[in-house]
Amino acid sequence: MKKIFTAVFASLILFCHTASAEIDATQAEKFVKEVTDEGIQEIINANVPQSEKDARFTKLFNRAFDLDFIGQFVLGRNWRTATPEQKKEFISVYRQLNVSTWSKRFDEFKGREFIFKGTSPSNSKGQVFVNSFVPMDQGEPAKVVWRVKEKAGSYKIVDIIIENVSLAISARNEYTAFIKNNPGGINALIANLKSKI
Repeated sequence: MKKIFTAVFASLILFCHTASAEIDATQAEKFVKEVTDEGIQEIINANVPQSEKDARFTKLFNRAFDLDFIGQFVLGRNWRTATPEQKKEFISVYRQLNVSTWSKRFDEFKGREFIFKGTSPSNSKGQVFVNSFVPMDQGEPAKVVWRVKEKAGSYKIVDIIIENVSLAISARNEYTAFIKNNPGGINALIANLKSKI
């Protein structure tokens, strides 16, 4: 079950930068709780057609995650050399891929729940770590840490760290290697992501 759990999130890929600033940790934790509760009650446990689940997941995903911030991070240094058109297309395709891939896998969380264990400070500006775990059928609970960013009173998830593995960093490493090994560069990466939708 842990492998399935990791896979379900392996595409919701996100992260951060540096500096320090105050953030309301209590509100950040409340925000993540609301996101997971909505996902479980309104999507996983809802007795509605898959098309409606997809629509609900798309709405939740776009509201809860900062895809512009995430996209910039996972492209890494390639973001600086990308054209405005490439940046826009990458974010669009990246968003579509995540939604189309993972909305259909949410049912794998039926009967599961996130147990929250407070927060940990971050050295990144306007960010905090929200700690949680998910009990498994066998073995130790799966540890899940959410990196949350606050800007102008709005909270967004910018990374998920499962069993000490940052999904943002994993995605950045994958995309950086792909671009490096393909003459088409960013355009080749975009085409590759499109083929997976």
